[in-house]
Amino acid sequence: MAERYPGGVISKTPPTVTPPVDGEGGSASGMWTLDTVLEYEKAGAWPKPLLPRELYAWGQNNNYGQLGVNDLVNRSSPVQVGALVNWQLVSAGGNMSTAVKTDGTLWAWGRNSQGQVGDGTVIRRSSPVQIGALTNWYQIDAGFDHSVSTKVDGTIWAWGFNVAGQVGDGTVVDKSSPVQIGALTNWAKVAAGGNHSLAVKTDGTLWAWGYNAQGQLGDGARVYKSSPIQVGALTTWSAVSAQFKHSAAVKADGTLWTWGLNSFGQVGDDTTIARSSPVQVGALTNWSQISCGRYHTVSIKTNNTLWGWGRNLEGQLGDGTVVRRSSPVQIGSLTNWSFVSAGNNQTFSIKTDGTLWSSGFNSTGQLGDGTVVNKSSPVQIGALSSWTTISGGGYFSLSVLKD
Repeated sequence: MAERYPGGVISKTPPTVTPPVDGEGGSASGMWTLDTVLEYEKAGAWPKPLLPRELYAWGQNNNYGQLGVNDLVNRSSPVQVGALVNWQLVSAGGNMSTAVKTDGTLWAWGRNSQGQVGDGTVIRRSSPVQIGALTNWYQIDAGFDHSVSTKVDGTIWAWGFNVAGQVGDGTVVDKSSPVQIGALTNWAKVAAGGNHSLAVKTDGTLWAWGYNAQGQLGDGARVYKSSPIQVGALTTWSAVSAQFKHSAAVKADGTLWTWGLNSFGQVGDDTTIARSSPVQVGALTNWSQISCGRYHTVSIKTNNTLWGWGRNLEGQLGDGTVVRRSSPVQIGSLTNWSFVSAGNNQTFSIKTDGTLWSSGFNSTGQLGDGTVVNKSSPVQIGALSSWTTISGGGYFSLSVLKD
């Protein structure tokens, strides 16, 4: 069963696939597992198919074609990437982009000097190219020059720059095509940083590998690891994020933990001391989402409030100032934030009404508001209200718009 089924009462034979109807359904794509089928049978209805989703990009494009619009021209407002409407997940890296479509295929473009596109070459790509022919890619995260992904079968794969072992295959040799990391099939979530990687298994354990000079792996040491190592012994990790040289994670109990480089307070523990093991940020238990920027961190709580800390010289925290924060500060007083992503020196967020907002450094139009002026408070990008996901990269961004 490789397609999404339209909503309807469950029967022994799944209903015939039809074009998208009102609303959208489950997130299962590619092959359906028995557990997935049983889940929908229990609910009494097949999920409705996803509505068409367009891909947009903006910001710096004059180096490597990372916007994917087949030229090397910067854009200060969102521009559509191609004409296809089947984009599902996107991730913006340092100077390259990765994406998974609703059919489970994997795509990438941009800088490729170390094989970070993953197409088996080191040729720059200014428009999306498919990586292999498989249709079972599930989750993707692009780091500065490498990417990590999971498939629907729970395997984990990586490719690109590998000078510090960030690919995780036990070597320090660059990989221009995805390579499987080990043989396990219980990987659930991944995060790619500057030159390090994080992952959470289905059993809730946390794993890390790659560059570790600032303690960003969280294993209490500062030694590079070219294969995944477990961080502590806990089995309660639920979400992870990594960027440049620090990392962050949320536990199942809603507590927030960070570690690594802390020169601008990006760890959020009210100090500027680097941490080589996870430290809890405050004592609250209502953290939900987490995203690491180059030197700042942003998060959303379960009450839909938005918070940020770390470097703020360009206004990337969005609190109306350019004052560095070494512990979380709330961004405004609204309680309608639903999704957040930290770019290099920017913050991008989506509200519950589907509108898209940004703040921070804007030298090449990376905020997407049509200007090249920094913003210290969130500004709305256009007037549309159907944005579903956003990913901030080095000096550019990617977002998916639902029709």
